[in-house]
Amino acid sequence: MRSKMAYGNSSRAYPGVSGDSLYPIVKRGLEIVFSIVLLIITLPVLLLAMLAIKLESPGPVFYKQERVGLNGRLFSIIKLRSMRTDAEKNGPQWAAKNDPRVTRVGKFIRKTRIDEIPQLINILRGDMSLIGPRPERPMFTEQFAKEIPGFKKRLMVKPGLTGWAQVNGGYDATPAEKFEMDMYYIRNQSFALDLKILLRTVWVVFTGSGAR
Repeated sequence: MRSKMAYGNSSRAYPGVSGDSLYPIVKRGLEIVFSIVLLIITLPVLLLAMLAIKLESPGPVFYKQERVGLNGRLFSIIKLRSMRTDAEKNGPQWAAKNDPRVTRVGKFIRKTRIDEIPQLINILRGDMSLIGPRPERPMFTEQFAKEIPGFKKRLMVKPGLTGWAQVNGGYDATPAEKFEMDMYYIRNQSFALDLKILLRTVWVVFTGSGAR
């Protein structure tokens, strides 16, 4: 069951956008249509990836993990499993470069971002937006909130499948740097900026840059 966490709250779901703006309504409508179309288009790729995961290693095809969303609400993010089932036997940890926990199939689907396709379901459910800050795990959200002043402000909008920090910061950017990028997006939300992020996302997917 989803619950609200004490990571901050805000009555302004779209800071930087005027109160009478149609932006949030149109954005939601467009991302629903986009998600449905993309799910249909990528279904053959998704099915092949699922089969490859099942043939390579035992365990579930899908991977669910608790993340923090809008106003601190918890939700289960859905991905294709790219790591061994015992990947976190020593506790939660960030993915590292050349991470030995990643399977052979996992390396490919992470590089091509195929593992992210199931998150379109999260978008349709309303857990996530197409564009927004990266959804963090509860323990990391709590840690960063203590280390980075104002970190809770990024919870004023829904987390996104892609975002300004995701296409600019990559894995090498520090949490503080990514937070600044997230806040830039939150303060400057617009259709023009969203389109720019989507175009950069396409480039990242095709080049495989920033994958681990």
